[in-house]
Amino acid sequence: MPVGVIGLGNIAQKAYLPVLGALPGLELRLMTRDRAKLDRIGDAYRVEHRFCDLDELVRSGIRAAFVHAPTEHHYVIVMRLLEAGVDVLVDKPLSYDLAESRRMVETARELGRSLMVGFNRRFAPAYAAALEHPRDLAVLQKDRHGGTGDVRTIVLDDFIHLVDTLRMLAPADAGQVSVRGRVDEAGNLHHVVLQLCGEDFTGLAVMNRASGSGGEVLQTAGRDRRRDVVNLSDVTEHDGAPRLLRGADWESVGRRRGIDGMCRHFLDAVRAGRRLDAQDALATHELCEQVITALAPAA
Repeated sequence: MPVGVIGLGNIAQKAYLPVLGALPGLELRLMTRDRAKLDRIGDAYRVEHRFCDLDELVRSGIRAAFVHAPTEHHYVIVMRLLEAGVDVLVDKPLSYDLAESRRMVETARELGRSLMVGFNRRFAPAYAAALEHPRDLAVLQKDRHGGTGDVRTIVLDDFIHLVDTLRMLAPADAGQVSVRGRVDEAGNLHHVVLQLCGEDFTGLAVMNRASGSGGEVLQTAGRDRRRDVVNLSDVTEHDGAPRLLRGADWESVGRRRGIDGMCRHFLDAVRAGRRLDAQDALATHELCEQVITALAPAA
């Protein structure tokens, strides 16, 4: 199956190409405007079909595409692909502009094409398993060192992963939203806390951009049980005493972080002609817009 990979930056090189290059039945077709990078990566993965122009890539007959270009180019690229009848998996966020995000989702629906957003944590085994455990309380925290910056950019580039994961863990009635945070006089976001509450659920997503270190921890608890996941992989269950659950010694980073499962889910749908709708992903973008408005009303 001919599949395009558009944009060959860090996320494509570190996360996607190692997975896609190992999956059977794919004929990868790479695209970037940087010819030297295109040839270097094409040689490394033994990919024959290489493009510097989007229209030429589309005319080559791709059935699906992975879009890893900078966010500011997502709208133009995704709309061109959808209109050409190509199913799309695109990095988060869809766009920095909510109206553009909505138009992409609507267009995919109108044209009967799949549109999927790269929320890999939904497919990370340690996070997906949390759905099978008690979670009256869920706390997800991600820290960065020396990473303050513009509110909209940080929320949509990074905090969005926590927002989406918290939405995945929350029951349908968790509609009470509260946002707290610190934005300095220059408009730089230092930390943000999102709380989602329902009748029997409280969830917190916390990001500290001025931490002394980096890392991510998910803690779920309920019915005298607790489960901790550190950096999407190390799992400890507490039921009176802690119990460390070891993963497979040779499990790949792509599988552990959900990239492998996400790519397979998307490609299986393409092969089967099953349309994937991005409406739920759009709901995450809409909640992020609430967070942005609460932190910096003029952002």
